[in-house]
Amino acid sequence: MNLLIITGASVGIGRAIARRFQQDGHRVVNLSRRPCPEPGVESFACDLARTGEVDRLAPRLAASLVDVERICLVHNASIMRPDAIDALPSADLREVLELNLVAANALNQVVIPRMGPGSSILYIGSTLVEKAVPGVASYVIAKHALAGMMRATCQDLAGRGIHTCMICPGFTDTEQIRDLIGGDPERLASITSLSAFDRLIEPDEIAETVAFAAHSPVLNGALIHANLGQRER
Repeated sequence: MNLLIITGASVGIGRAIARRFQQDGHRVVNLSRRPCPEPGVESFACDLARTGEVDRLAPRLAASLVDVERICLVHNASIMRPDAIDALPSADLREVLELNLVAANALNQVVIPRMGPGSSILYIGSTLVEKAVPGVASYVIAKHALAGMMRATCQDLAGRGIHTCMICPGFTDTEQIRDLIGGDPERLASITSLSAFDRLIEPDEIAETVAFAAHSPVLNGALIHANLGQRER
């Protein structure tokens, strides 16, 4: 049996990934505050921005890993807040890092010892993993650090038959983006104009990329931009 463990699969890209892996016959376990709406997905209710949540779930997670041939662990849960480097309370930064980094590390500690050859650890990044824009400082910091975690994963697990990479979506048609647009056609046009294809990415397109990466050890250590090509300004 093959197993997908994913964080943040209740909506958007995470939900599309869960659905795509189910189509490939994977059992799917989701960790998020809200359950994944896809039938058959097992959801473990948790708030990964809270310290100790993964430790609390560790016994239940370990039980779900018994008799699994291959595991794909997808670190998808994230949060983007409007903030700036000169107005970023340390408490707020800690919460963002807890969700984006500390929870991912805690999950790695539980899952990696139970991973067999052919397993994979995939990190969901962003176009902001290698650059920055104003007004989302904590998100930029967290995504840059997550790329470092992926690269450390590649080096430290070398020789164990486990591969890793980071998928970096561009502007994707998710609830978060739609909330940002707020039904404003000018704002939508402004965002889509950044794409070489003049449209938003569909969540299923990112899910397909993640499914491909899960079966492609040749991508070990790679940072993959999945953004339709972005026009530079």
